[in-house]
Amino acid sequence: MRFAFTDDQKMLRDTVREVLQRECAPEIVRAVWEGRADGARTAWNTLAETGVIGMTASEEFGGMGMSELDLLLPLEETGYAAMPGPIVDTVAVGIPLLEAAGTDAQKERWLGPAAAGEVRIAVSFEGRGIVPHAASADVLIADRAGAAYCVPIDEASVHPERSVDRARELGSVSFEPAPSHRMREDVGTLGLFALGRERAALATAAQLVGLSRRMLDMAVLYAKDREQFGKPIGAQQAIKHRLANALIEQEFARPTVYRAGWSMATSARDAEVDVSLAKIYAGQAANFVAKAALQVHGAIGYTIECDLHMWMKRAWALAAAHGDSAFHRERIGRHIL
Repeated sequence: MRFAFTDDQKMLRDTVREVLQRECAPEIVRAVWEGRADGARTAWNTLAETGVIGMTASEEFGGMGMSELDLLLPLEETGYAAMPGPIVDTVAVGIPLLEAAGTDAQKERWLGPAAAGEVRIAVSFEGRGIVPHAASADVLIADRAGAAYCVPIDEASVHPERSVDRARELGSVSFEPAPSHRMREDVGTLGLFALGRERAALATAAQLVGLSRRMLDMAVLYAKDREQFGKPIGAQQAIKHRLANALIEQEFARPTVYRAGWSMATSARDAEVDVSLAKIYAGQAANFVAKAALQVHGAIGYTIECDLHMWMKRAWALAAAHGDSAFHRERIGRHIL
């Protein structure tokens, strides 16, 4: 397969990169870690103004009707910036689910505002009691016992849970289903939520690629700046080899994610396998690069005062989200057999 992103897709990536460089600097991520989340809304609002938040909604609801493949490069940049907020849940999963399965009343209330960035969506899949970003979302989309619900967060109970990544808050969510919460029953809810799981795994893999790239950049910069015995530590062969191996891991992961995005966008027969491969390789690369970057930084990398610490925690959290390596390897095995 010969494949390349279009100029428009690259331009969208560059726009997102520019916005996040300006409005989601490490101090913003650190502020969210410390419980001061106000600054994080600036990047979200700017991305909404550029159309990124609503890119998966149809033009009817103020979006651009873009595919899973179009999402990858912008989401990779959100990973690079460790952007706080439910961008995967809202853009990659929630908006498509709401448009496909929402009632007319639900879409009128939530879909347009979500595409405009005014509403944040949290998504809860069957069997997953812990919901990322539940406390900061406005509406919850959930499947329970084969039925789908669209529940305003103020009509649900959210109990905060501890997270290894403090900028990715978690919550246990419960609610009493009401008739107004039920989503459409004539659209194949099980299939739509299964598709939503694939999109969540793919989007998370894209963010992991961005996280790997940022952690490697941090390690390279530190190796250039940190001196030992009168010269930068990056001059040592051991450091060079470690960083080179990290780059190889990252470069092997990236094309698997792009292939999975193409497979999802074209409804390829083996799309599920491609998504699993992408999640495996992206998670492995992020963990490998995190370890290498930590070793280059030495003891300071363990401290919360070091920016690398926050990116490592995000990588560890996302590597386990939406199916860890063991889960996806087993799924590939079932497919083969």
